[in-house]
Amino acid sequence: MSIAKGDTLPQGKLLKLGDNGPEEVAAADLAQGLVAIFAVPGAYTPTCTNAHMPSFVKNVGNFRDKGVSRLVCITVNDPFVAGNWAKDTGAAAAGIEVLADADGSFTKALGMNIDGAGWINGRSKRYAMLVNDGKVEALQVEEAPSACSVSSGESLLDLV
Repeated sequence: MSIAKGDTLPQGKLLKLGDNGPEEVAAADLAQGLVAIFAVPGAYTPTCTNAHMPSFVKNVGNFRDKGVSRLVCITVNDPFVAGNWAKDTGAAAAGIEVLADADGSFTKALGMNIDGAGWINGRSKRYAMLVNDGKVEALQVEEAPSACSVSSGESLLDLV
């Protein structure tokens, strides 16, 4: 069962690339204040790199103006890939946290995991959500991994 509007974020651990290597981030840390969370099927993939991430990078200021305290991207990749992708896309410079769900366990707890039907295992659906003090206020999930319309930064910004 997938997470839905009104649900509470599940517990779990994510990873970020720190100055001395991977550092754990508790999912509970994402439950403080108004947070925009979006997930991509994979770092460095075409839609994620050319459409999804840029739609958030260019709207960081607009999210902040509307009271969003954190913007977080979750990707089922290792923290080294996630950290480098954050730098390469401008997400890190813009203040977007790119967190790795290295084993996919948090994504599975959300019910947002997908199987790539033979080409890759354990990725995430493309989605965006607003979480306020741990409760999901809005959730937009794409029908296809290659789509980036309802989960774009502009679409989520309209819901803040």
